[in-house]
Amino acid sequence: MVADVKERQGFAGITLPSLRGATGPLIGLIVLCLFLTFATDKFLSVRNFLNVLDQITVLGVMAVGMTFVILIGGIDLAVGSVMALAMMVLGYLNVVAGVPMGIAIPLALLVASLNGLVAGLLITRFNVPAFIATLAMMSITRGLANMITDGQQIIGFPAWFNMMAIVRFGGFVTLTVAVMIAVFIVGLLYQRYRHGGRVLYAIGGNAEVARLAGINVQRATVLVYVVCSFLAGLSGMVLAARLDSVQPSSGVSYELDAIAAVVIGGTSLSGGTGGIGGTIIGVLIIGVLRNGLNLLSVSPFMQQVIIGAVIVLAVTAETYRKRK
Repeated sequence: MVADVKERQGFAGITLPSLRGATGPLIGLIVLCLFLTFATDKFLSVRNFLNVLDQITVLGVMAVGMTFVILIGGIDLAVGSVMALAMMVLGYLNVVAGVPMGIAIPLALLVASLNGLVAGLLITRFNVPAFIATLAMMSITRGLANMITDGQQIIGFPAWFNMMAIVRFGGFVTLTVAVMIAVFIVGLLYQRYRHGGRVLYAIGGNAEVARLAGINVQRATVLVYVVCSFLAGLSGMVLAARLDSVQPSSGVSYELDAIAAVVIGGTSLSGGTGGIGGTIIGVLIIGVLRNGLNLLSVSPFMQQVIIGAVIVLAVTAETYRKRK
């Protein structure tokens, strides 16, 4: 019985994640789908659902890493730039240098992960605030991405690479969507069943208490930022496959979309509450909302206003829930 209580409470009395925190976003997603079903006859179809899945692949992969960062009470503003750098490294290695994709992709992901390592060390070893550290890395990585080709795009990937985002296996799922689903599953399992997943909630709840409980907070923080950057790089591989090209301007404002998906999904910006389940719903809400607004011929500028309003509502709802 004692072991069961500890398992449910995690560290320092912090309750482990459940879908209860994502109930509000889930209801919102259902209401949104019902509204769009009646608002346009093009929304409720298998083809449109598959289109939504294709459109959220990049955001979905990136948002998982951002969830881990926000769970520990951090923030990562560099993910969009890291994604662009990973894409440019991939393009340069494969197209310009002739390195096989089987080597170019891991090297691009390694470069992305190194950016997270630097950010994590700045935060833990030099006590630089996460906002400032990742803001600096955002500028540095964007500059490096532009320096690789002097701001020019790269085309000429192998045909099979683009096919990963086009061919639907079984008539439904592309390989890029399969990558996103795999990341979702691994993230959920790690968060729920692994020791490291419980550590994230302990650090986000109270880093000092977590340290006194025997958790290596600095090491865990660095690893979280490395994973976040790795997933940002992976999302870059997905985007490169979809576009069949890479350019250094890719990923602009993607960090804001990732943060929005996490917040809409119910994860607290102060850390310690939320999880991957809610983030998946948040990603779906953003994807469905954009898809529906396009079907309703709403201008892209108005779409930004509406999505901003949704974020405000999500944060307000979280604040109200905490006060109850």
